[in-house]
Amino acid sequence: MKDIPISTRLGNFDATTDRTRIELGAALELLKTTHWATSLTLETLALAVANSLTFGLLQDGALVAFGRIVTDRSTFAYLTDVVVAGRMRGKGIGERFTGWMLLHPDLTDVRRVTLLTRDAAALYRKLGFREGSSLTFMERMD
Repeated sequence: MKDIPISTRLGNFDATTDRTRIELGAALELLKTTHWATSLTLETLALAVANSLTFGLLQDGALVAFGRIVTDRSTFAYLTDVVVAGRMRGKGIGERFTGWMLLHPDLTDVRRVTLLTRDAAALYRKLGFREGSSLTFMERMD
C-alpha cells in the first residue's frame, strides 16, 4: 500500500505510520502475546503490513503498540491487530493510540469501520464503536 508516512507525538510516545520505523520482529513479538496471532509468521506479517495502513507507537525508539487498518480508502475499513505491550496496558495507551489510528487522513471518507474483539469491547465503545447492525457475521476460513 502506498501511503504517505505520518509521525506525531502522542504524549510521551512517537506515533508513526512510517513502516521503516516499525520493526517487524518487534511487532511480531507483541502480536505473539495475543490469542489471535500465536501462529503468525514474520513472512505473513510482512505481507499484511505491506498491504494495509500500519501504525506503531514508540517509546525511546522501542515499539510498545502496534495496529493495522485494512481499507479500500473509500467505503470500508477493518481495524485489526491492535496490541499494546503488556507492561503498558491499563494506562489508557490503547485508547489514545487507536483513536489516533482512526484519524488517519485516508479514512476521511470511509463510511464503515469494523473490528472484531473478544475482550476489548469496552475500549472500542469509548471510541464510538457499537455492536453491529442486524447483519449476519460470516466467514470463510482456509
